[in-house]
Amino acid sequence: MLKLATVFSGIGAIEQAIKQMKIPHRIVFASDNGGRSLKLTYEEICKLLEGKTGKEKKAYIEELYNRTNQLNSVKESYFANYTIDSNNWHEDVRFIDGYTYLEKVDLFVGGSPCQSFSTYGKKMGFEDIRGTLFYEYARLVKEIKPKVFIFENVTGLLSHDKKKTWAIVQEVFNELEYDFKHAVLDAKDYGLPQMRRRLFVVGIRKDLKYATYEFPQAIKLNATAVDYLDTTVDNKYYLPEKGFKYVTDPIRHDGRARVNRNIIGCQTANQQFNWTGDFRIETPRQEHKDDSRIYIGEYNGEPAIARKLTPNECLKLMGFEKFVIKENITDEQIYRQVGNSIAVPVLKKILLQLFKIIDFKENT
Repeated sequence: MLKLATVFSGIGAIEQAIKQMKIPHRIVFASDNGGRSLKLTYEEICKLLEGKTGKEKKAYIEELYNRTNQLNSVKESYFANYTIDSNNWHEDVRFIDGYTYLEKVDLFVGGSPCQSFSTYGKKMGFEDIRGTLFYEYARLVKEIKPKVFIFENVTGLLSHDKKKTWAIVQEVFNELEYDFKHAVLDAKDYGLPQMRRRLFVVGIRKDLKYATYEFPQAIKLNATAVDYLDTTVDNKYYLPEKGFKYVTDPIRHDGRARVNRNIIGCQTANQQFNWTGDFRIETPRQEHKDDSRIYIGEYNGEPAIARKLTPNECLKLMGFEKFVIKENITDEQIYRQVGNSIAVPVLKKILLQLFKIIDFKENT
């Protein structure tokens, strides 16, 4: 049985991959604060935790987040789709004691928040507090000693600060006593009609002496975005006049807004709420003409309406299947969750390559 642990867990991309592959597994622990923040500094919290037991520390951190009165929508989605003991969910990666899970994890997966290295972020890297969360990931690898780790991030990490940041990341991984390889993989090369290039690092503990890991080869794409569209779409996803004119402006097509692409652009956290990303242009039907909220304009000389991708379509275009969206999760929250996730088919291919050199069944 594969023993899995994740941090910055999001809506569980690796969990979804393993689930789809029907691999017997157990989730040892997972962690995500759902984008919430605390008023207390890290140092202040550490001082308040002095003298507390491990369980008391975990309960105190949970209480601090509860006091924000903000719903952890990520946790809501995670628990609706995967089986995990609530005692093994952590609200804050910074306060996980990895030694609690020493050698109890086969596969450890995570990708620290990428805004610090993204072309869309401020590129502050390790000067940005979000960038330093990479060290929390590395710390947990050191304390837990999983057989294998998978680290994912934006490709901007490779070039940030004239490649100095990536040099530091490699140095940290080297100190962990893992043989590791990295590659940039694009979702469109692994069966998904989405241009989503991401950096993946796969590390295998040196003392286990497994064979050298090789990243999966690209495969031919046999699907288009149309194959992932819903058959029925609620009228609320269609755009008003301002939105229609914005996304159908040819100037936007190669930048912020794209329409009717066979291969969509990389989904981002808030694209559907600022008219950025991929949209569909359709021929209006009578129910659209009867709804005053929907603007009927002209596109390529024909009557047309424009709409956002639905949350379900976004999930499918990231490779998620039969994903449960709870009633208390808003569209804005699920769009953000999907945009922050990892393309599931890419992870499945990475896992298949791992299974060629590692038999996790030996743990049974």
